[in-house]
Amino acid sequence: QVIYVAFNSRVFALDRRDGSILWRWKVPKGGDFVTLLPDGDRLIVGCDGYLWALRAEDGAELWSQPFKGEGTGFPVLVSPR
Repeated sequence: QVIYVAFNSRVFALDRRDGSILWRWKVPKGGDFVTLLPDGDRLIVGCDGYLWALRAEDGAELWSQPFKGEGTGFPVLVSPR
């Protein structure tokens, strides 16, 4: 089992049993505040007007959306899953 944590421009996957770090991913653009939404086999990550999808298994970046010209702010992430 895995626990996902996001803060300080990073996303971490931790082993639920002992808290060891399984993988980490650094936000390539944006600030420190990171919003995280687990969505099945993906993690949707928002930060300062940017959005990324990561593969939950290993943190590999699947896609990104810069929302050019839309501004920045605290993202609200929702999934119907």
